[in-house]
Amino acid sequence: MAFFSTLGQQFVATLPLFILILLGYIAVKLGRWQKTVTDSLTKFTFYIAFPIMLFQIMSHFSEHSEIDMKLLFVFFGSSFIVFALGCLIAYKCFHLNGSESTMFAMGGIYTNTVFVGIPIIKMLLGDSAIPIVAIIVIFNALILWMLATVSIEFVQMGKLSSKGFIKAFKNVTKNPIIIGIFAGIAVNYTGITLPKFIQQSTKMVSDMTAPLSLIVLGMGLAEYQIRNKLHITATICMIKLAILPIVTFVTGKLLGLPVLELQVIVLLSSVSIAINCYMMARQFEVLQGPIASSLLISTALSSITTPLILSIMLQFGLT
Repeated sequence: MAFFSTLGQQFVATLPLFILILLGYIAVKLGRWQKTVTDSLTKFTFYIAFPIMLFQIMSHFSEHSEIDMKLLFVFFGSSFIVFALGCLIAYKCFHLNGSESTMFAMGGIYTNTVFVGIPIIKMLLGDSAIPIVAIIVIFNALILWMLATVSIEFVQMGKLSSKGFIKAFKNVTKNPIIIGIFAGIAVNYTGITLPKFIQQSTKMVSDMTAPLSLIVLGMGLAEYQIRNKLHITATICMIKLAILPIVTFVTGKLLGLPVLELQVIVLLSSVSIAINCYMMARQFEVLQGPIASSLLISTALSSITTPLILSIMLQFGLT
């Protein structure tokens, strides 16, 4: 009974986040808003709101306790393990070719760290956990885009080139979210004191970013449909929402990761697939239907699985 009580509390705590996603979804589906509305709000959130929020938090980076950098090894090491497992499942169980197996496996590890991960972590674990997420965000796009690019390039061409590495690195350095993080760290460690009116403005934007991002995510999801090959979609969701968090947790415990870092990366691993994964599928023209379906289904299911995973960790003292 105590476990179900904890689960209920965690579900109620995260429910407002998924209601905001549903609100954005319904607004587009029933309101018949033009796609330009979604595109404009998404652009504002990604290019202005999120960078300002991360700048505001990271400018106070030193106020938080020291972060154990083993979390990078745990998070991405677990991702690589599950990626290899996903490729094997895709090839052995579904008889997918090399490019399809790569995208299948990528769907099982590409976490929506920004639009879902940050709001959930912010609500459940507080601002002190956001710098940990920021460290993950810095490396997430670079490492995963590079992994997919190199894997598909090797499958299609039988060789590797430096172009994929260079292109991925350039894209990351231009990413406004990465710029916001590094700008905040720079302000923090140089000891610059920002004028009060700037601090107040960034705080106001920071407070509105999480709910806005969830509404925008829901609006974006309204563009996708549940399509065929649902057996592939279901397996991708199972890998992403269950297997990846389990592998991440076991790896973190084996390496003695501190409690807060462990909670953050396990919760990040448990949230839905990133929209960037669908963009990747479109770029490579591989498994676009199953990945789009996985976006919708994993977002809906994570409203249950993420609170469940946190409840298990808290109730059974696994952290």
